[in-house]
Amino acid sequence: MRKFVLVIIYFVIFQTYAQDKKAVSWINENAIKIEDANPDTNLTIFNNNIPQKFLNAKVFGFGETTHQGKEFFDLKAKFFKYLVLNEGVKVFIMEDSYTSEAGINEWITGGKGNAETIVRNFSIGFWSCKEVVSLLQWMRNYNLGKSKNEQIQFYGMDIQNVKNLDQEIRGFVKKYNLPVSEELLLVVDNCAEKKVDYNVSTDWADIQLPKLSQIESILLDSKKSSTTEIIDEYNSTLRALNYLSQYTYYVQNYSGKFRDLKMFENAKWIVENKTTNGKAFIWAHNAHIDFKGFNNPGRRNSVNNLGKHLKEYYKNDYYSVGFDFGTGTQAGYFSDKDEKPSWKKIELNKPYANTYAETFIEAKDEIYFIDMSKALNGSSSDFFRKSSKQIFAGGGGFNPKKNHLHKKNLSEMFDGLIFVKNITLPTNNLVAQ
Repeated sequence: MRKFVLVIIYFVIFQTYAQDKKAVSWINENAIKIEDANPDTNLTIFNNNIPQKFLNAKVFGFGETTHQGKEFFDLKAKFFKYLVLNEGVKVFIMEDSYTSEAGINEWITGGKGNAETIVRNFSIGFWSCKEVVSLLQWMRNYNLGKSKNEQIQFYGMDIQNVKNLDQEIRGFVKKYNLPVSEELLLVVDNCAEKKVDYNVSTDWADIQLPKLSQIESILLDSKKSSTTEIIDEYNSTLRALNYLSQYTYYVQNYSGKFRDLKMFENAKWIVENKTTNGKAFIWAHNAHIDFKGFNNPGRRNSVNNLGKHLKEYYKNDYYSVGFDFGTGTQAGYFSDKDEKPSWKKIELNKPYANTYAETFIEAKDEIYFIDMSKALNGSSSDFFRKSSKQIFAGGGGFNPKKNHLHKKNLSEMFDGLIFVKNITLPTNNLVAQ
C-alpha cells in the first residue's frame, strides 16, 4: 500500500512539474514583454501586440496584490498615461474617498500646492508616496493649457472616510440660505464624526439615515427653482450627502460586500456623469478589481465585489488587470505583545511553494503581460485553468505570521495579468526606514 501511495505522489509531482515547465515555455513564447517599470517610458511592445479585448474596452481596472509595490504603482501609472495618450481616457478613479477629490483636482488643474501638500488629501496612507505624487504631477503637466473637457480629472469611489463633509454641506446651506434646520445639520456633523466600532452591534444608522434623506429632499426641492449657474454646486453637495449616507450605513453594517457595492455605484456614476466617452481608469487592490468576487478562505460563497459588479454591468467594456510578483521587499504592521506596534520590512527571497509566482518567475522576462483569453486557448491552458495560491496583502501590509496566501484561479478573475519578478517598497511609504 505504501509503495502504491508513493507511486501516486511521484506521478502527481511529475505531472505538475511537466505542466509548469510547459506553462513557462508558453509564457516565453506568448506573453507580452513590458520593457521596464519606468512610468515615463513607452509601452512599445505592448502597443504592437495589444489584446483585442483590451483595445475594445472602455473601463480599465488595474489592481495590485499588495498595496506596497513601487513597481505596481509605476506600471499602473505607465498604463494610465498610455490610455490617456492613445485611447482618450481622461477620468482617473481611485480606491480613496470623495474627500480627496477637491484638493487634488484643484492642484492637477493648475492650483497652488506641492508634493507635500497634495498627499494630505489622501485618506489611504499607501498613496502618500513619490510614485503616486509623480503621477499627479504628470496629470498637472498634461492639463496645462487644455479646456476643462480635455483635462484629466481625479475621483474617489471609496466610502470609508467622510472627514469634513459636514462642513461642505453646512457651507452650501448657509451660502444659499436653504431651509435646513440646525437640528438636521447637527445630524450631518454626527455622521461625519462617527467612527466604525467593529465590535459593537447598533441601530445607530437606522435612526440617522431618514434624517439625511430629509435633507436630500430639501436640497432637491430647492434645486428645482435654482439658477443654472449654481446647479453644479447643488450636484456636488448632493453627491457629498450621498457619500455621507453610504458611510453612515457602513458604520452600522460594515462589510466588504456593502463597501464594494457602493464603490461600484460611485464608479458607475462617475463614468456616466463625468466622462464624455464612457472611458475611465480604476486604481485599486486586486481584490476589488477582479471579477470573480470575494472568494477568500473562510467564505462559503463568493461575494460580489467591485470588479464583479463592473463586469456584470459593463460586460466586455470592463477590462480587469491583476498583478503578481515573485520576490522583493514588503512591509507589515506588527503588534507583538513585547514591543510597540510598528511597520517592519520583510524580505522575500523566493516565491512561496505552490503559488502561481513559483512558476511565473521561471519565465525569461523580468516583467510581462499575460492575455488570459490567449492563455486559455493556448497549449498550456490546463495550467491557467487550475487554482493555485497567490499573496494577498491589504491594509495591514504583509505579515508572514498571518494567512497571506489565498487559493485562486487567476484566469477566472482577470482579463490580463502583469507579473513582476522583483518588487521594492514605494518611496516615502509609511514604513520604518
